[in-house]
This record gives sequence, C-alpha cells and structure tokens, in this order.
Amino acid sequence: MSEPFLIGENMTGGYGAADILHGCTLSVDKGQIAVIVGPNGAGKSTAMKAVFGMLKLRGGSVRIGGEDITHLSPQDRVAKGMAFVPQTHNVFPTMSVEENLEMGAFLRRDDFRDTMDQVYTLFPILKEKRRQNAGELSGGQRQQVAVGRALMTQPKVLMLDEPTAGVSPIVMDELFDRIIEVARTGISILMVEQNARQALEIADKGYVLVQGANRFTDTGAALMADPEVRRTFLGG
Repeated sequence: MSEPFLIGENMTGGYGAADILHGCTLSVDKGQIAVIVGPNGAGKSTAMKAVFGMLKLRGGSVRIGGEDITHLSPQDRVAKGMAFVPQTHNVFPTMSVEENLEMGAFLRRDDFRDTMDQVYTLFPILKEKRRQNAGELSGGQRQQVAVGRALMTQPKVLMLDEPTAGVSPIVMDELFDRIIEVARTGISILMVEQNARQALEIADKGYVLVQGANRFTDTGAALMADPEVRRTFLGG
C-alpha cells in the first residue's frame, strides 16, 4: 500500500525538557480531509505545529510525497507545498483584503491573478470587501482571508488550527463547506478543530488525541459511530 501524501510518524517532542507528544502519528492523503480532535491540552495544536516544523522533534519523522522533511524549517516546508493557518493573529489587520492575499503570493514568481480569482470565487464576500482593511471584518470573514492567503501559495497541503474558533454556527457550516470545496481540488487538508462532531462529519480520517498520543484513529464516520468516542469526546 502506498504511503499517505503527508505523514508525521511517531512524533515525540515538546517545549523545553517536557514532551507533549508521545509517539503521535498523523497522516493525510491527497485531496482528503483529516481532522484532529480531543480534549483541551491533548496536544492537538502541538501535533500540527510539529508537522509544520514549528516544534523540534526528539523522535519520529515528517514526510511529504515520500520526501523526509523532518529537519526543514517552516519556510522551507512552505516551498515544499505546505501552508499553515494559525488560530489567531492570522491576518494583517491594517492591510486591505487584497493586500493580505498578495502577501500569500510572496514566494511566487509567476502571475498569481488566476489564483486570486479562484480565492474570490471560493469566498465571494472577500471580492466584495477587497479594498477594506482586514481588521474591520467579522471573525468569520477574517478566517476566510487567512485561508485565502494560504491558498495563494498554491499549497499541496493546507493546515488549519481551529478555523471555526469564535464564529457563529452558520459561519462554521459555511467555512466547512468551503474546506470541502478546497479538498475537492486535490489539496490535502489537516485541521485541528474544537467542534469535534461537526468536523468529523466532513472528515475522511479522524484522529482523537489524548495527552499527546493517538487514542482513536479511523474514518470520520466510524469515529462518529463509535459509542466510546461519542460518550467520551462528543457529548454522548
């Protein structure tokens, strides 16, 4: 069986002397959505940062397209096709929507207007507000700017850290719909999400982390149907 497109395998590491991740493995196939859920303090965001190179691993490896990138910096991983959208401080508030999107294309040497048109097609409200400063937008609209900027890099893998944090249920549903659309274009999505039930509904693959280790790994549908997962992590 061929290896998943992106895999962080047996990752062990943390900040300072203490390990937060204990042999954690995450992977995502091309054009699929993988969701990481679990209780607060489970190491979800830390696992994501480890895959992106923001955390030095004491054990394990990260590979993309079969290439070992364990020792590459986050910027070098962007050049390999990874894009990361942090939960907070993910837009330039004093710059316009369009300027934010242009910042996403800083590594590119080609004409990126087609990509910008694709982002505007995906998020029509951004086209409407493209001259407005990102700091004046609603929380959900700022998240669209952040995702749009990441898409400007033409990533093979889009990593999202709690994309629906602090937005209304309607906006959350809309963001998830857009994430599904992005995956349909062949981009792999790896995301951490507090809204576990809704996230698992759209997930091809789900990971439940507890104390920095894999507790359950299965398809989103199988995890939703698992009585123990439902009782312990999804509120029954």
